[in-house]
Amino acid sequence: MRFLSSALFAVTLAQPLLAQGSTGPAPTLSLEEAITLARQNNPTHRQSLNQRTRAAAQQRAASGALLPSLSTSFGTGYREGRPQQFGGISFGSSSATLGSSFGFDVAANYSGATLMAPKVARANTEATEADIGASDQTLRTGVAQQYIAALSAEATSSLQDTLVASAVQQHELARARAAAGAATQLDVQRAQVQLGQAEVARIRAQNTAAIEKLRLFQLMGVDQPANVRLTTRFAVEAPGFSLENVLQQARTQNPVLLSARAREDASAVGVRQARSEYTPSLRLSAGIGGFTNKITDEGSFTNGALRNARGECLSVEEFKALAGQPNNPAACAALALSTDQQASVQRQISANRSYPFDFTRDPYTLNAQLSFPIFNGFQREQRVQEARAAKSDAQYSVRAQELRLTADVTAAYLTLSANHRAIAIQQQNVLTARQALALAEERYRVGANTFLDVTQARSDYVRAETEHLSAIYEYHRAFAALESAVGRPLR
Repeated sequence: MRFLSSALFAVTLAQPLLAQGSTGPAPTLSLEEAITLARQNNPTHRQSLNQRTRAAAQQRAASGALLPSLSTSFGTGYREGRPQQFGGISFGSSSATLGSSFGFDVAANYSGATLMAPKVARANTEATEADIGASDQTLRTGVAQQYIAALSAEATSSLQDTLVASAVQQHELARARAAAGAATQLDVQRAQVQLGQAEVARIRAQNTAAIEKLRLFQLMGVDQPANVRLTTRFAVEAPGFSLENVLQQARTQNPVLLSARAREDASAVGVRQARSEYTPSLRLSAGIGGFTNKITDEGSFTNGALRNARGECLSVEEFKALAGQPNNPAACAALALSTDQQASVQRQISANRSYPFDFTRDPYTLNAQLSFPIFNGFQREQRVQEARAAKSDAQYSVRAQELRLTADVTAAYLTLSANHRAIAIQQQNVLTARQALALAEERYRVGANTFLDVTQARSDYVRAETEHLSAIYEYHRAFAALESAVGRPLR
């Protein structure tokens, strides 16, 4: 139980040292540690966890759609000082102008779909959590099955080691009898062939064990350290639960079924959201803004005031001339600004220097608009029908999963019970085959039978041991399959 994440990577980094002959305890890995590491590192499962972030963001966005949207703006501009002529009249300033403006707007849109969006997002979030639970259960089942496959391959490799040792003894016995003249060279050759076959089987079993262990670490999502040992051992016991009990647990706890039911609930909310498009929508908005300008040539204020004053003076002098009174138009050219006019010019210059943030406010605006949907080319009807079809699909998925669950639980339970009974029979077969092989070897040693009898007894023993080992791990695989179908550990 010492195979934690940090130890795993530390051992991985220490592989070169191990290859150079450094000694130390071999790292160990239990099934629960393998499952924990897989949850932390398996890429596919980590991708499913990312769905939680997306669902949370969608739920926040759906809730945020009920709040007003806010926007603000600020702008500035420049206009060249060039008057424009229109109908012989000059418009615009002869001085360049700088301008700035601001705006602040608030808007809100409300419709049946907007009001239903948080419920839809909440249902999708719950379905996403159920999907993550299903992914976790699928990962746990995969790791457990692969862990058992690796243990089975290791047990087969150990069995082949034992069979090779037995074949070596039989080969030595045949050679000893042939040297004593009690056996033929054919017996020695047959024993040598059996030894070679046993060694080939051992090589294949060792290779299979290494590959199965490599597949286990691939599923866990981490690199395999050198010489790691699998420490979890499973007891072979009669099932301590009934078929009805595990079926009931599966119907209430299986993550895949719970995920399908959550998707069904989300699709039902989706139908209500699609129907809400027939309701009216309301839009509210408000805005306020302001502006300010600056003439770059401040002397234009004085010049403009002088032009206006002299123009008024000329008008007065022209009126005097028409009335026959004495007048002096030339005096208007030398006219200067009065104290009041100069003060007015200074006020204009001060106001001009308020650029760019001393704004003159525009009138604010308030708007409310209520829209009633009438016809949009059957698009609403299409979305409603699609939502209903999605809900129907979800319902059928739940039903299919319930049927699959019943079949999987029942099949796994029956297989588990059958394998438990088969193990007891195989144990007896192994004991009988081992006794028969020992008797055949002893009779061959004293010359009471031929090497063919030993070969047949050995074949029976190998088959019995192999089938016994297969029955044991088929039992464990069936137990893991039953746990997967139920949705939780049962031992």
